[in-house]
Formats: sequence, structure tokens, C-alpha cells
Amino acid sequence: MNYTDLLLLGAIAGFTIFLGLPLVVLQNISLRKKGFLNALAIGILIFLIIDVFSHGWESAANVAAGAFAGQLPPSDAVLDLLAVFGGLAIGLLGLVWYETRYMMKERLPVSPKAAGSPSESLILERRNAYRFAMMIAIGIGAHNFSEGLAIGQSYASGAMGLAVLLIIGFGAHNTTEGFGIAGPLTGLAERPSISFLLKAGLIGGGPTFIGTVVGSLWISTQAYILFLSIAGGSLIYVSLLMYNVARRQAANDLLMLGIFVGLCAGFLTDLIVTLGGA
Repeated sequence: MNYTDLLLLGAIAGFTIFLGLPLVVLQNISLRKKGFLNALAIGILIFLIIDVFSHGWESAANVAAGAFAGQLPPSDAVLDLLAVFGGLAIGLLGLVWYETRYMMKERLPVSPKAAGSPSESLILERRNAYRFAMMIAIGIGAHNFSEGLAIGQSYASGAMGLAVLLIIGFGAHNTTEGFGIAGPLTGLAERPSISFLLKAGLIGGGPTFIGTVVGSLWISTQAYILFLSIAGGSLIYVSLLMYNVARRQAANDLLMLGIFVGLCAGFLTDLIVTLGGA
């Protein structure tokens, strides 16, 4: 596999996220069904949180254990741990800052007569749906950048077979991530614009390609751990916001069912990578 093929396959692995976005065509669905779809997206996000922190913490803990045993420089362990906790702070607290600084500033002009009207509620619902979808795309983008780093670094180290397996596995995995972005957008009175979906897909899937390029040129365990932790922190924040919304849409038992289905979808697609030997 030459370098051009690697970049092409890395792009395909990232942009399979668009296969999950057509879920937004679902309209005129009941509040309960919308709650279930949001819970499905939450389940996928929870799996991603488990996935990114397990990989990031395992790498950092192994280096710390090696440093404690005198086999590795203590500075490596310190840098890895800083990458874990620093990335978590950037992902979790950074989204709080981003939402407060940029998203909360946009207030709808509400006249006394229009306040609480059905049209006002629909506008607010649409704006919140777009906000959640974009924040999910940002978190998934950070996660996919780390996946791209893994693909590129496998290629750079000469493990061509592993790089191909990672591309196949991550490509299948990114389809379910598209469902996560589309979840908040389903059931809206007006379908999301194509331009918004393209933007969300590029933000969520494009970093796989960028990470593949960077990883093939520069191998850094700290960068890999950092972006995994950034993704984990941002996904925690978005998942909690989404649950607050979904809780008002459907009963708790239905939400737990949706989260269960989403978790299963995440684990089953991850199993593809494991069975492939990656």
C-alpha cells in the first residue's frame, strides 16, 4: 500500500460518518420516539467515552508503571498523565466555555405576545437540536483525529496490515457515530439544511483523514493520548446535556432501552476491529 492509497482509505474511513446522517429524514415522529432516538445517540456516545478513556488511560498507565519500575524515564510518565488530565479539562471545561461564550449569546427576540407560543417553542427546539448536533460532531471529531493518528502511526511504523484493519474497523465504527450526530435532529418540523449536515459531517469525520496525515509524518504517544482525552471530556459534557433533554421527551424505561441499544451498536462495531486482529 503506497502513501496515496493510505490517504484515500483514511478519508473513506472518516467520511463513512455520512452514512449515519440520513437518519435526520425522520419527521413527524412522536415525542416518545424522538426521546428514544436521542437515547440511542446517548448510548453510542457513552460507548465512545468508554472506548477513548480505556485506550488513553491504558497507554498512560503502562508508561507510568514502566517509569515506576525504572524501565522508562519518569518524564514520559508525567507527560502522558498531563495529556490525560489536560485533555479531559480541555474537552469538558472547554465546551462549557465555548457554550457560554458563543452559544448562549444568541438569544431569540421574544415579544410579550409571542413568548411561549408554539412557533417560539419550535424555533427554540430547532436551535437546541442544531447546538447539540454540532457539539456532538466536535467531540466525535476529536475522537476521530486520534483514530487517524493510530492509522497513520501504524503505517509509519511499517505495520501496513494493522493500518488496513484499523481503516476497515474505524470506517464501520464511524457509521454509528453518524447516528449520534443525527439523533438530536430527528423529528424536527423542518429538515436540517444540507449545508449544516455537510458541515457537521466534515467536523466529525474529516479529522480521521487529518489524523492519518499527521500520524504518518509524526509519531507521538502524548498527542494520541491528549486527543483521546479531549474527545472523552467533550463527549461526557454533550451526553449529560442530551440526557436532560431526552428525559423530558420520554419515560426513563424507554430511555434506558435506547441507551442499551446504542451501547450494543457501539460494542458490536468495535468487535469488527477486534476480530480483525487490530
